[in-house]
Amino acid sequence: MRLAAPHRTLALLLLLAASPAAQAWSALGHRLVGELAQRHIAPATQREMARLLAGAPEPTLAGIADWADGLRDSDPARFRATARWHYVNLGPDCDYLPPRDCAGGQCVVGAIARQQAILADRSQPVPDRRDALAFLVHLVADAHQPLHAGGRDDKGGNRFQVSLRSTLPPPPFARTRQADGTVGTNLHAVWDYYLLATPKFPAHAYAERLADLPWPPKSAASQDPARWVAESCRLAAGVYPATHVMDGDYLDRERPLAELRVRQAAYRLARLLDTTLGSKTE
Repeated sequence: MRLAAPHRTLALLLLLAASPAAQAWSALGHRLVGELAQRHIAPATQREMARLLAGAPEPTLAGIADWADGLRDSDPARFRATARWHYVNLGPDCDYLPPRDCAGGQCVVGAIARQQAILADRSQPVPDRRDALAFLVHLVADAHQPLHAGGRDDKGGNRFQVSLRSTLPPPPFARTRQADGTVGTNLHAVWDYYLLATPKFPAHAYAERLADLPWPPKSAASQDPARWVAESCRLAAGVYPATHVMDGDYLDRERPLAELRVRQAAYRLARLLDTTLGSKTE
């Protein structure tokens, strides 16, 4: 599927809108990154982005931010082909070694480089560049989620099972695992979903709250995706709780870190897009 097919994209958006749990699953953080980044990109970047997204149901960075995950339902074959682009497994030292960690460029670092090259090449077909833009918005955010680049052998916390006290509707995979205010889930899902969703702010209102914080965010200067994932890996080592039983205290303690990573991703995405789109003569 191409992002360029507005009718297919609109159908997917309507499907997601019909299911609050599906809409929230892993999507809120991506929308926040997209909205914050768009507030800070240069006018020339804005113009080229608007040209690429013309005809999309929501022609904004927030509107395309979760398209890459939506492929799971709209184009399963393409999702399988790109699934390894969303993460990287680093060693326990958190150093990024491409032959070991990203063979054939099949990891988030390699995918960012390839999609940036497609987006920068104005001889490429517009649908390909549009898809590259959507992938970049999504993958830059993924690189900043600590458990998308962890150094443990547990599939980014997916194998670290937890019992979490929460009143939120659970994500789809855990819908049958909630009873009496407790859900059986895993640490990766806690970071992908529960940390940011628990305050129950609408995405735009949440973005407004984060936009009030100092800009640029601290420690956000690097434009090297390999450094971004090394940061995530080092942070991931500290987010594992001492117990498998969790409640709101853990969420409240770790949420500031999740919000910082969202803001760092937004800053770096804005700079990446300015470098890629904003320096050409239109």
